[in-house]
Order: sequence, then C-alpha cells, then structure tokens
Amino acid sequence: LLNVMAGLTQYQGDVLFDGVNMNGTPAHRRGVGYLFQDLALFPHMNVADNIAYGLKIRKYSPDVVAKRVNELLEALHIGKLKDRLPYNLSGGEKQRVAIARAIAPFQKILLLDEPTANLDAQAAKYFRSELSIFLRRLEVTTVFVIHDLLGAEEMADRIAIMHQGNIEQIAPPGDILFHPRTDV
Repeated sequence: LLNVMAGLTQYQGDVLFDGVNMNGTPAHRRGVGYLFQDLALFPHMNVADNIAYGLKIRKYSPDVVAKRVNELLEALHIGKLKDRLPYNLSGGEKQRVAIARAIAPFQKILLLDEPTANLDAQAAKYFRSELSIFLRRLEVTTVFVIHDLLGAEEMADRIAIMHQGNIEQIAPPGDILFHPRTDV
C-alpha cells in the first residue's frame, strides 16, 4: 500500500491526495517522503549530507538547504551528530536522521514502514512519543505501518486495520480498541 501511495508500483484504482487524483503523477512529483524499514542511509555521507540529499537533488538553493537541514537537526535533537557517518550512530539516531531526510524536501505526506521495528520496546515507545509530537508540529500527514495495536494507538488520529490486503476498519483508536468491527 505504501508503494502504491508513493507511486513506486503498478496498481488498479485511484490514489487521491486531498481529493486530487495522483494517477499518472510520477513518484518524484507526488510530494511524498518514504522511510523504508531498512532506513537506507547513505553510508559515505555524514548526517547533514544525508538530510540535505533530497533538497540538493531538487536543486534548492544552498541557503534553503542549510536552513532546512539546521531546522531538522534541531527539531529532532540530532544537531551534535551532524558530522557523523551512519555507522557511528545508534539505532534511534539513525531513525531520526532517516526521518529528517525523508521530510527535508518539504514533503506533504510521509510514509513510514515500521520505523520502530529495529528498536527495543522501551526505545520504540519513547521514539513514537517524540515522533508524534514532531509530526503534529510540522503538520505532515503521515501513514505509519505498525503491527502493534498499542503502538498504533499511541501515534494515530485514525487507524486502518488491514487483513490479507483488505481494509477491515478505519476509525479513531478508541473505536478500534473498544468497538472493533472484526475479529482480526
């Protein structure tokens, strides 16, 4: 589903962003940031260069690139890491850098594929809490894939329960938890 929204795979049907049909819109023009489960940081680039990459590819001016990178470094509390290479980062630090890189080019939608899968339970809970606050402040629409219902409840305004490729229910977390329409 994330690949369909991002325009990375063939699909049938329609993809709408704010009522605008995105069929036929190439992936690089959809305004979507995508954080893959494996994070895919560039190992030869330091933190600041990883974050700046999408901005530079889209040919933003050096001033805009520097300002946006500094904003994200500060907002995600990773400023002290800006000169480090990915192999010198903890799992949580890598997650923060990857999120900053995904949204740096002023994306309207952020797709997150199990971004806490590689973290222990305590680190994942803390990261979800911080991430939720950060994304609400930026007002970025986010689709967050997670297999832990309690983790989803911590993050979501609305939850979609999917089973075998079908959406079973879309509702606020309380409705999903206390009034499920399915046994899935």
